[in-house]
Amino acid sequence: MKLLKFGAVWCKECLVMKPMWAEIEEEIPELASEYYEADDNPEILKKYSVSDVPAFIFLDKEGTEILRLQGLQSKEELVKIVKENLDK
Repeated sequence: MKLLKFGAVWCKECLVMKPMWAEIEEEIPELASEYYEADDNPEILKKYSVSDVPAFIFLDKEGTEILRLQGLQSKEELVKIVKENLDK
């Protein structure tokens, strides 16, 4: 599984989520993730049809989207989702 994270420096929810993701990635080091700053990556946002941040797209090993979340999420729910989908 691969995680694509989309955010922006001006987004309050993104700023809340950033340290949470850092903790999750430290706790689950096998999680592969990439972060895209919305203002700097309009082509990537368009490719994945991201219209609002924060957005989190989970891809399987073949690069197919398996789950999409938008907005503020709890750490507990994110850890659960990551662990359930890590081997996909």
